[in-house]
Amino acid sequence: MFAVYASRIDRDQPLTGLELGERPSPGARPGWSTVTVKAASLNHHDLWSLRGVGLAEDKLPMILGCDAAGVDEDGNEVVLHSVIGQSGHGVGPKEPRSILTERYQGTFAEQVAVPTWNVLPKPKELSFEEAACLPTAWLTAYRMLFTNAGVRPGDSVLVQGAGGGVATAAIALGKAAGLRVFATSRDEAKRKRALELGAVEALEPGARLPQRVDAVIETVGAATWSHSVKSLRPGGTLVISGATSGDRPSHAELTRIFFLELRIVGSTMGTKDELEDLLSFCAATGVRPVIDEVLPMDRAREGFERMETGGQFGKIVLTGP
Repeated sequence: MFAVYASRIDRDQPLTGLELGERPSPGARPGWSTVTVKAASLNHHDLWSLRGVGLAEDKLPMILGCDAAGVDEDGNEVVLHSVIGQSGHGVGPKEPRSILTERYQGTFAEQVAVPTWNVLPKPKELSFEEAACLPTAWLTAYRMLFTNAGVRPGDSVLVQGAGGGVATAAIALGKAAGLRVFATSRDEAKRKRALELGAVEALEPGARLPQRVDAVIETVGAATWSHSVKSLRPGGTLVISGATSGDRPSHAELTRIFFLELRIVGSTMGTKDELEDLLSFCAATGVRPVIDEVLPMDRAREGFERMETGGQFGKIVLTGP
């Protein structure tokens, strides 16, 4: 079957290890289902995999892709939860959890196999392309906001780095949930898009907010860390799920953190139950993933190049044959 895969690891030039071509189709496995992929979306996780983060050399070649929507063996339209081993379903009870492409072949292919427990019904209100955007970036944003930040309608939130998949999702979900959302971006066009998406104000990174916020959604890391901490009200919560600019800020702001009793919460992906809630939330409210570009899978390299340069606003989606 046709697939997009990592053939080698290159930490400095990750796209040199990206290959497009034939790979073996998934074989039958008890407790697992094979899904025909209709749409799959890119994540920064795929670039990190090509750099060898979370992906060991002995696992190569590895089909990339965490997210997908498609059709199962019985003809049902489905969405995949990409965290394997979280519950023990389909794997040994002592196997640690992993995300697709770390231990098991991913979704950038004509077919993908996952534990049957990981297969969820796709709401009829969502297209395959829209549904394929939800299981990683949108699920991450959903958990950051509603589980780990614990925000409620009327609360205020700062989203750093508007344009990335998680940040874009946080703006859209926050608006739909009745939050007062502020956003930052270095790019004027992305700030404008953030306002169109529902942010009440979009500022340059580091700019002073008109008010201190209840929570910060942080995926940028070192470049925005100090600003994130300084933007919180006393007792506020900073939730971090990534560090695309590096994980070693020059100022950790420890004094401010303990003096104002701030909460720093790490967040990774989300649960199957949270994905079910997210799917229902999108179906009920009409909020939809922001899609930057849809490409056929044989043009995947273009999508990777766009994501690597940070040129996208929202999700890049690959469609199956």
